[in-house]
Amino acid sequence: MAAGDQDALATLNQRYGRALSAVADRILRDQADAEEVAADVLWQLWREASRFDRARGSVGAWIMMTVRSRAIDRLRARKARQPRGGDPVEVAVARDPSNEIHNLEQRRKVQTALATLNDGERDLLRLAYFSDLSQSEIAEQTNLPLGTVKSRMRSGLIRLRDALRGSIE
Repeated sequence: MAAGDQDALATLNQRYGRALSAVADRILRDQADAEEVAADVLWQLWREASRFDRARGSVGAWIMMTVRSRAIDRLRARKARQPRGGDPVEVAVARDPSNEIHNLEQRRKVQTALATLNDGERDLLRLAYFSDLSQSEIAEQTNLPLGTVKSRMRSGLIRLRDALRGSIE
């Protein structure tokens, strides 16, 4: 590619195109953005092929680090464009001390209910709701069968529902 061989770009795309899109999609969680980032990275690699330094690592590592960096940049730009502050009325309500006390009490109830779960259920629910992972992604990350993940999450949610019944407004 550094010599300008166009067939090299086609080979690069065949060899790494899907992996580029997969890495970008895992970070961005948006297929259209991921495909755009992957295409941008291919063109960047084509233009900057002479900058590759074999002493710093393999071609594959260089390519994957490039797409990872570009996807993270895109994600940060997307988050920077999201509106902040919200509706002034909502902000005022959120700062009301009685609302804050109510929210703290609700949080305490949820934490108490979470403490009643076994570690497996609690960990899987945290991955799903706080790390925003799908059940398939959780199964992959935890090396558990998908059916096990589903049944543990279901039993955990049922136990949470029963523990919180009537205490959350």
